[in-house]
Amino acid sequence: MDLSVMLDHLLAVGGNLLVLALMLPVASLMLAFALGGRHAERIALMTLPLGLAIAVAIAAAVLYGDAPLHTDLGGWAPPLGVALRADGLSAIMLLTTAVVMVAVGLFARADFQAPRGATETRASFAFWTLLLALWAALNAVFLGEDLFNLYVALELLTFAAIPLVCLDGRAPTLAAALRYLMFALLGSVLYLLGAALFYGAYGTLDIGQLAARIGGDDPLEPAALIAAALMTAGLAAKTALFPVHLWLPPAHAGAPAAASALLSALAVKASFFLILRIWFDVMPELLAQMAAQILAALGAAAILFGGVLALRQARLKMLIAYSTIAQLGYLFLVFPLVASPETASLAELRNAPGVWTGGVLQLVSHACAKAAMFMAAGLIAASLGHDRIQDLGGIGRALPMTLFAFGIAGLSLMGLPPSGGFMAKWLLLSAALQSGQWWWMLVILAGGLLTGAYLYRVLAPALFAQNPPPAPVKPVDRSREWVVLGLALISVLLGLVPLSAFSLIQIGRDVSGIGLP
Repeated sequence: MDLSVMLDHLLAVGGNLLVLALMLPVASLMLAFALGGRHAERIALMTLPLGLAIAVAIAAAVLYGDAPLHTDLGGWAPPLGVALRADGLSAIMLLTTAVVMVAVGLFARADFQAPRGATETRASFAFWTLLLALWAALNAVFLGEDLFNLYVALELLTFAAIPLVCLDGRAPTLAAALRYLMFALLGSVLYLLGAALFYGAYGTLDIGQLAARIGGDDPLEPAALIAAALMTAGLAAKTALFPVHLWLPPAHAGAPAAASALLSALAVKASFFLILRIWFDVMPELLAQMAAQILAALGAAAILFGGVLALRQARLKMLIAYSTIAQLGYLFLVFPLVASPETASLAELRNAPGVWTGGVLQLVSHACAKAAMFMAAGLIAASLGHDRIQDLGGIGRALPMTLFAFGIAGLSLMGLPPSGGFMAKWLLLSAALQSGQWWWMLVILAGGLLTGAYLYRVLAPALFAQNPPPAPVKPVDRSREWVVLGLALISVLLGLVPLSAFSLIQIGRDVSGIGLP
């Protein structure tokens, strides 16, 4: 079949693709529960490539059609019905989620596979069903157009992610899961209060209709600003933004490597995605410099605070966890750079292509790099029986591929060329320079130095220690190392992709289309 004919067909069935992206993981989850036992793993592993294919098809349809995909479920338009929408940013998030999910699923087989003839463990069944539930929730967040349904998706995401933290059932992991739950519930309450205020003021929760009514509201309802502030605070708690980050390091401390990869690469990104939608899709007129600077100041504090604490950690996994807090801070620098005084018109504010590209590149490259680092740390811990940094001297000779993958993923986080992290930070630096906001440049550079410092603390003794390498407790499966290396290479190769190829990001970010079908 000719490629153009195939793409035309994708456009024709674009709305059905959105429904399929939601229904596939949900149907697989229900089937796994119905069949139970060992079938959960097989069902999940069969679902992974299908979900990836659907994500690729959605991204191709959005790019080829140069317009967002949209569908009203059941043929009922909002506010009576529920709409699904995939713009360029949503398509990128769906694709990133699918890639990381496939990698994590392949990596997790060794940890959560029930051997033939052996008694099946509860953790195995729980992991694969929770993986599917998490995927369904993420897709619902990235495609949803109704603030209440997005709340439901966030709750599903929370209750799929929290059990992943405590799969082993030990007291410390249960305590960490409860702390995660408390912060997540606080975030949910604040989000729901904000949604209630929006509904009371404007009579709808559909993002497109809400944006139109807020845009035509002069003077603006005070409830709108209060609602945005409440929802942002709630979502910040779920994103682990400083200073409401206290749940994240303990959650990673005892979680399986595959679970940590999912939490750091994907789960916290869903709530950040909704912060973007609130400020840029629902009410961009309210994104004044003060609000943008506050969000970025918290992000800057996260970069510096997370980097310093990462330097002080004794365990490799905890170092990566605090690194996650730091790297998430870069995402919040998008707000003042997009809402710069230089972007005086609403059209310029909504487009700001360099900033958008830099922010999304940071989001995607971080997802791949951080998932690779957590899984590499898991392989090191499984091989040695521990992940104490001071005892990793010479590990590069024992696990060269694992350490290489960890190192190049870390280089992307540092922002060294030619990685995706470098291109992301370069675009953010350029935007800060052009807008005269030099203080954010200092934060970005300081964050890169801190990242280099804590990576050097791991890599220098691991590569150059003269003492004999530590003796592995058990061998590492080479196929798992290839999975980790593949994700790490993606985070680097993103920096080699021409910026023109990222035009997908801008689809749906135009004046006439933001927040609208």
